[in-house]
Amino acid sequence: MSKRTMKKIMVVILSCIGALLLVAITSLFIISGIFESPKYLEPWQKVYAQKFDDPRVRLAAHGLLAANGHNMQPWKIRLDKDDPLVFYLYADSDRLTNEVDPFARQMMITQGAFLEYVKIAGNELGYKTAVELFPEGGYNEQKLSESMKTKPVAKITLTKMKPQSNPLYDAMFLPDTNRAAYQSSKLTPEQISQMEAINTDVNMSIKIFQDKENIEKLESYAMKGATIEAGVSRVMKESEIIFRANEYQKNKYRYGFSVEGQGTSGSMRHILQGLVTLFPSMNSGKAAADFFIRSTRTSVDNTPAYAMIITNDNSRASQVKSGMLYSRLILTAHRLGFVMQPLSQVLEEYPEMKEPYSSIHRDYTSAGATIQMLVRLGRPTKEVPQSMRRDVMDLIIGE
Repeated sequence: MSKRTMKKIMVVILSCIGALLLVAITSLFIISGIFESPKYLEPWQKVYAQKFDDPRVRLAAHGLLAANGHNMQPWKIRLDKDDPLVFYLYADSDRLTNEVDPFARQMMITQGAFLEYVKIAGNELGYKTAVELFPEGGYNEQKLSESMKTKPVAKITLTKMKPQSNPLYDAMFLPDTNRAAYQSSKLTPEQISQMEAINTDVNMSIKIFQDKENIEKLESYAMKGATIEAGVSRVMKESEIIFRANEYQKNKYRYGFSVEGQGTSGSMRHILQGLVTLFPSMNSGKAAADFFIRSTRTSVDNTPAYAMIITNDNSRASQVKSGMLYSRLILTAHRLGFVMQPLSQVLEEYPEMKEPYSSIHRDYTSAGATIQMLVRLGRPTKEVPQSMRRDVMDLIIGE
């Protein structure tokens, strides 16, 4: 066979391979749902809240942008039927993550995160918001799930006022979590002071660490927590169940995890979504556990600072207030050009995490105090996509 013939054959073969690759990639894009309109991102648009006439709904539409555990968005809103300026926030016990959050501590932090976004949006929209926590009393802890259905976390009362520009408002529309690598630059003393100054509650504190000793110690805790969690199959299964593999699922559920959570965007997002849809094992079992550990390692290896929110006790009210403080911390960090990522595993209260949980509390708190949040903090190396959000009307419940 002549060289010329061989060359023609190779050209044909390469053309066939190229055509097959094109078909395969096109198929992955279609399976991913590339032509599906991402309705799950609509709440991130500033005009979204404006389409609702009721100011309570408009404020709730801002609240649902807040950070929340497992992106479960476990909020319910009851509008007072007699007073058009009063509404109630309930924790949605149907969205509890019992394996990873057995005492619903993270659930309460999530409620606080929502309330702070409502308060900030209230200033901007011209409403003073008075928040009364547990207006009908505390939960029955022995029947927690049932109690959450009947007792509100907060009563929110609005008073019309002149709109006031809030410097944190615009930051509400940015992704609350960035899991990518951070730049190595440290915070200045002035930046640390600005972040610590947002706390005015004597029963809480914000601590920021960026010295070598604490960076290494907290990195070790983060890795230990991730490694333990990756080895607890029931906890990993809980996350696997709420993973949304493609655009169709994201539009259907509008909560939970997706590939964007690791910062995947653009064409690669659709390729990966198509692959995970075809091969679900890519996001389950050992593959998911190994990926979780690797991504945590990448995160902590590129972290210049850590921050903690610590409360003097672990009451339900303190948990909620720590969530409100956490929202202010996120938004203040954004305003200063920083991003954050919670490293909550070592703070979780299931049995397998008992040893590192106790150890980190011995190292960083006094007796009776609780670390409510541990986050990494730094300047981003890249922007990350926004996560799924539910339609605000899905949060509204009747009497």
